[in-house]
Amino acid sequence: MEYARLGSTGMKVSRICLGCMGFGDAEHWIHKWVLDEENSRPIIKKALELGINFFDTANVYSVGVSEEILGRALKDFAKREEVIIATKVYGKMREGPNGAGLSRKAILNEIDNSLKRLGTDYVDLYQIHRWDHETPIEATMEALNDVVRAGKARYIGASAMWAWQFQKALYVAEKYGWTRFVSMQNHYNLIYREEEREMLPLCRAEKIGLIPYSPLASGRLTRDWVSESTLRSETDQIAKAKYDATAETDRQVVERVAELARKYGVSRTHIALAWLLQKEPVTAPIIGATKIAHLEEAVGALSVRLAPDDVAYLEEPYVPHRIVGHQ
Repeated sequence: MEYARLGSTGMKVSRICLGCMGFGDAEHWIHKWVLDEENSRPIIKKALELGINFFDTANVYSVGVSEEILGRALKDFAKREEVIIATKVYGKMREGPNGAGLSRKAILNEIDNSLKRLGTDYVDLYQIHRWDHETPIEATMEALNDVVRAGKARYIGASAMWAWQFQKALYVAEKYGWTRFVSMQNHYNLIYREEEREMLPLCRAEKIGLIPYSPLASGRLTRDWVSESTLRSETDQIAKAKYDATAETDRQVVERVAELARKYGVSRTHIALAWLLQKEPVTAPIIGATKIAHLEEAVGALSVRLAPDDVAYLEEPYVPHRIVGHQ
């Protein structure tokens, strides 16, 4: 395993992060492909054995069940000081007023709920899951600052927003002397590269670590363009909304990933992740593994190095895409 500092924090995280959206309760959540606790624990244990110390979840994943599963597994399989736990706040956790969003009331309530579910006194990285258009960013940043000052989070991060919004949040924190965001969890992969226009240059300039989600485009970069469907590909409406299965240029990119995989005798996962890992300032792609083989393949990508010509070949067919994830 390789480790890198997350942004300018000095905190070292594994260059592969295990995303935990796939662990939870299929009966009571929108995603029917998630694994229950019995089937989730071996994957978390294997991640630790492979040297992964970075785990990302969210309060809204299976409405808290993902946090519970992760917390119990890490308590059984790891030492708290040796792992990096990241969770997120924003999503709807209950019906009625104040059940979602980034108000001071919501943040201070949800951090306590997340800590209880995770079975820990603090999280290493507390992230806002989306931009809250109904709450002034000043109120959100002040509440997050208080969470850090109270010792309930070591650092704060953000996810999925416009670059101007992220810059505004950074400015507000600097203006008032509050805690700044140290990471950006954004949508970024070989068939969705819109973040290269503004978000990546901003993060490089501000020394913000990138922990991209959907690095394999929900599996589309790992299989033939026309292939046998999976439960996730059939039922995950969010993923369907992100990727247009008829996009000719996307098909070309996927085929070039397969071509380079054959050329180097590695898996397509290796090629897609190797491309992402060489992008500055990417720190750790978030891998949503639901099989141990997924983890092993992801870690194997760390040993693959692409030549500049390979990178150019993979990128050449790309054309601008509509913004998805935070539009």
